[in-house]
Amino acid sequence: MNDATPKPPMPDRLSTDPTSPHYVAAVLEHDVGIRFNDRERHDVAEYCISEGWVRVPSGKTVDRRGNPLLIKLKGKVEAFYRPAGGEGEG
Repeated sequence: MNDATPKPPMPDRLSTDPTSPHYVAAVLEHDVGIRFNDRERHDVAEYCISEGWVRVPSGKTVDRRGNPLLIKLKGKVEAFYRPAGGEGEG
């Protein structure tokens, strides 16, 4: 009953930037969670599971086009769909 539409499989590499070739709108329509080194991160802009890295904004620094400057962190990456409902916020 909860899942009216089936969720697409989680890609190995995903970006939140619409101009990126790794942007997948069908996946981003759902609430995606990223676990990096066994801690959930909410600021991930891009990830690659097979290569083991995430890109996150570097503070408030922006490039000349106003996009956040991203840094690459290496480690264990897990991507998952968060359950619907949002009762775990706190």
